[in-house]
Amino acid sequence: MKHDPKAIALDRIRILLKEAQSNILQNPDLAQRQAGIAKRISTKYKVRLPYETRMQFCKKCKSFIPPGTNARIRMGRSALKSIRITCRFCNHTYRKVIIQPK
Repeated sequence: MKHDPKAIALDRIRILLKEAQSNILQNPDLAQRQAGIAKRISTKYKVRLPYETRMQFCKKCKSFIPPGTNARIRMGRSALKSIRITCRFCNHTYRKVIIQPK
């Protein structure tokens, strides 16, 4: 009986990111290392990270930025409703547009 390497990789990624979430306040260096290993596993086994997980990485410096610790999250004030996420490592700001129902 062979195991699917992608399924094993996805399980390992989930475990590492859950541990990184719990370690971010006590030991931020360990949390960054665990998140980096999870990201490398996803690229090695060609596993796409879920959307919620991808949002926790900075698009510029690729750091692990869970909301409230290393990221500032603000609501946009324009007519186009959006969430602005600012990385506290590199100060890069990017937006996630909120689609409004018609």
